[in-house]
Amino acid sequence: MAPAWLLSIAAFCCLGGTAGIALGGAPCDYPPHQWCGSSEIAQACKAEKHCARLSPPRKKADPVSVSLYYESLCSACRTFLVFQLFPTWLLVFDAMEITLVPYGNAKEKKGPSKWEFECQHGPEECLGNLMEACLIHLLGDDRSYFPLIFCMESSSNVTQSLEMCMKLYPPREATLANVTACVSGDLGNKLMHQNAQLTDALRPPHKYVPWIAVNGNHTEELQGEAQSNLLGVVCKLYKGELPPACQHKGSSFPASPQDTCLKI
Repeated sequence: MAPAWLLSIAAFCCLGGTAGIALGGAPCDYPPHQWCGSSEIAQACKAEKHCARLSPPRKKADPVSVSLYYESLCSACRTFLVFQLFPTWLLVFDAMEITLVPYGNAKEKKGPSKWEFECQHGPEECLGNLMEACLIHLLGDDRSYFPLIFCMESSSNVTQSLEMCMKLYPPREATLANVTACVSGDLGNKLMHQNAQLTDALRPPHKYVPWIAVNGNHTEELQGEAQSNLLGVVCKLYKGELPPACQHKGSSFPASPQDTCLKI
């Protein structure tokens, strides 16, 4: 028999393709990845038993904080986000919190009326960074924005997949028009400047991306462990009762290449 944590994540992923359908067959106004976001939503979608199996009561403790400083078209960043960060978050999201800062190795300068940005992989990367910064700001909750960003980063074309991903994971907090207005307006420019400041304030200063900080700390050893087995890092540092995924001996995902996009 498959371990409980594996059955749980399989159920979660399978439900991802049935947006708008509750477990009992009744209509539901929430997409499946939000059903377990609160007891009210679980009740509205008749998913209380399912959510109880996914997230059994556990001893509370401070979540492990994982911060990712990245750029949207860096292949090493995409590999880490898609194959380590997102699967770990799905399995142990109650035991961790994430912060995504899309900017990376970009450079900024003050223009006549707004900030101007030069990105390592060209204007298309600046657009991707901007789209993802707007999603994070407008949606606020990682349960809303992270599936969208995962969808974009795992697609063949990051920037052109935004509309498709918003159809697959429709957020209640914003529309495509809201995101487009943010991207093209003053708000998006302000958000990118804030991300530039957050990235420039890193200590030690970042030398490459993905740049990973765990509980506010970055070391080369911690970076290597996170890129090869983030689930193991979170399980090791979490002080509460371990989630089922951590209790399964040998829990890990296939190690992703520890590549980086060097800061020029």
